[in-house]
Amino acid sequence: MAIRQILKRSLSSEKRSNSTGSADVPKGYCAVYVGESEYKQRFIIPVSYLNHPSFQDLLFQAEEEYGFCHPMGGLTIPCSQDLFVDVTSRLRRT
Repeated sequence: MAIRQILKRSLSSEKRSNSTGSADVPKGYCAVYVGESEYKQRFIIPVSYLNHPSFQDLLFQAEEEYGFCHPMGGLTIPCSQDLFVDVTSRLRRT
């Protein structure tokens, strides 16, 4: 249930950004911000990744770290960018 709230707020935030033309996220994808420091890198991922157990582990980390208030305005995942790329690369192969 909590993950749905995070995603709902994140996606509604992205819709507001898209309506102002500041974000370029294709349909079926969402933007996530990844990083452990103040610098966060933006990744565009397929929405289908959100249901994968390995990606849900990252979402639980985000929930524990930020609750429902994400500093970047979108879904923010507090892990190393290398770990995120590793997880998404494995998901891409499945």
